[in-house]
Amino acid sequence: MKVTVGVSGGIAAYKAAELVRALQQHALDVHVVMTDAAKQFITPLTFASLTGHKVISSLWASPGAGSEANLASAIEHIEEAQTTDALIVAPATAGVLAKFAHGIADDFLTTLYLATTAPVIVAPSMNVNMWQHTATQTNLGTLANRNVRIVPPSTGYLACGMTGAGRLADTDTIVEAVLAALHHRNDLSGETVLITAGGTREALDPVRFLGNRSSGKMGYALAEAAERRGARVILISAPTALRPPANCELVPVITTAEMRDAVLSRIDQATIVIKAAAVADYRPVTQSNQKLKRTGPRIIELEPTEDILTEVVARRRVGQLIVGFAAETENVLDHGRDKLLRKGADAIVLNDVSHEDIGFDSDRNAVTFLTRHTAIELPEMSKRDLADRILEEVLGLRRPSLVVAETESVIEK
Repeated sequence: MKVTVGVSGGIAAYKAAELVRALQQHALDVHVVMTDAAKQFITPLTFASLTGHKVISSLWASPGAGSEANLASAIEHIEEAQTTDALIVAPATAGVLAKFAHGIADDFLTTLYLATTAPVIVAPSMNVNMWQHTATQTNLGTLANRNVRIVPPSTGYLACGMTGAGRLADTDTIVEAVLAALHHRNDLSGETVLITAGGTREALDPVRFLGNRSSGKMGYALAEAAERRGARVILISAPTALRPPANCELVPVITTAEMRDAVLSRIDQATIVIKAAAVADYRPVTQSNQKLKRTGPRIIELEPTEDILTEVVARRRVGQLIVGFAAETENVLDHGRDKLLRKGADAIVLNDVSHEDIGFDSDRNAVTFLTRHTAIELPEMSKRDLADRILEEVLGLRRPSLVVAETESVIEK
């Protein structure tokens, strides 16, 4: 497959060489397009040497070229647009993002963007203030609405001397986005997937709350994967430090009661419900209006919170799939099976959180996809990969399957 890497004029342009090499390791035929500004940071010769292809940086032939050469250059962007399987812009500067968003085509890269129907992936890189500026964020929203895949920058020390968001994402992260775009599946097209994520909080006083260690990473990975596979996604999220996936409808909540209301008010829209949030099971009976002072031992009376999954199952529509999550530390399979039968869900994603190196706060996890008849072990992998595996099992619930006599049976995938 052929992919085109667009390099724009930022200090991170040198990292595009590493990206080219990484893409080649996946047997991709990589071509490079550069803006004039990009050539101030890295030479076209570098990319030509890496790819073995001519690097394009202008809509026009070199000065002194004949009319035939100029004609060939004039339509070169159309040929590139029609023959590439994906356009990846890394780094994507604020200027290039603005041009893309507003349809300005004044060089080869911006003209190529308008001319291609291939998936487009942009990896922004810029000063933190430029990244946070309303204009940039508005342009990103415009591009996301056009199904441009955005790989957010990471946070750290920037070339300008400031610290914050704006560093080009890691090469591996960009490559994952490219591979996902190239192998895009629309098996969730026509589905509306409602996903809950994060850990709800129950206030003790104006500054303290009861909560849990959920980072929301699994729920957000599921939302991103479902959107990528063609679904309309409603993401109901308790507080996290994560950037919401592009093109998802984000509904922020804090407490369990707020999450319940948000879920039940949207449940009729969903064909698939995945409750990945870590919902607080208890809340204080009373909440202090003032900060509680340290005066010695204190007894706090708790009451159960709303059982959202049970309510969702009670209101299910015909054909609606409902999947819950369970975090356990002991007798994991027994407790998971008990929850599945009590709640009446179609499946439970069973998470053994006794392992410190995976699960909470980690980018990796291993789970068991539990139904009434099967216990399917999904081994340790990245949460991004695990999200796709979980969605494959969810889709499998719509298909006829072999009924196993014992629920303890494990199907090796």
